[in-house]
Amino acid sequence: MQSWNLLEIEAPDGVRSPSVLHSGDARAIALRLHPGQTLGDHRVRERAWLTVVEGEIDLICGDARTVATAGMLVMFDPGEVHSVSSAAGARLLLLLAPWPAAGHYADGETSQQAE
Repeated sequence: MQSWNLLEIEAPDGVRSPSVLHSGDARAIALRLHPGQTLGDHRVRERAWLTVVEGEIDLICGDARTVATAGMLVMFDPGEVHSVSSAAGARLLLLLAPWPAAGHYADGETSQQAE
């Protein structure tokens, strides 16, 4: 068994320094958005579940816009373009599965080269 206290994981550079908690058939990543930080339009090849652990985030996905607060779980389909921002800062848990999805790495690239 492994466990993590998501309220204590540090990310001094916010979204530029995520903490990979687990990487196997799924990937768990702790993220911290500092006040005003944004993850602009992006997509992943995996299904993505984003949990707000602390704080509040603004989510935009296509024409949909929502505010997610602590305790909320949001799911994005593979390839779905979305953006995440936080005016006051937030702690997030991101789960990606299956990890890695087909086509995640460039031709000939391996998971060790990408990390």
